[in-house]
Amino acid sequence: MWKKLLIVAGVIGMATIVAKKVRVANEERALWHEATTAPDLR
Repeated sequence: MWKKLLIVAGVIGMATIVAKKVRVANEERALWHEATTAPDLR
């Protein structure tokens, strides 16, 4: 029983870490896009 709970907790922990890394990468890509595109001077 405890072994299954530990495995589930580990999987949830790893999914959280991966989701955080993906979110940070997307935010950084958005910042670079904003910084490197020409300003809209309409």
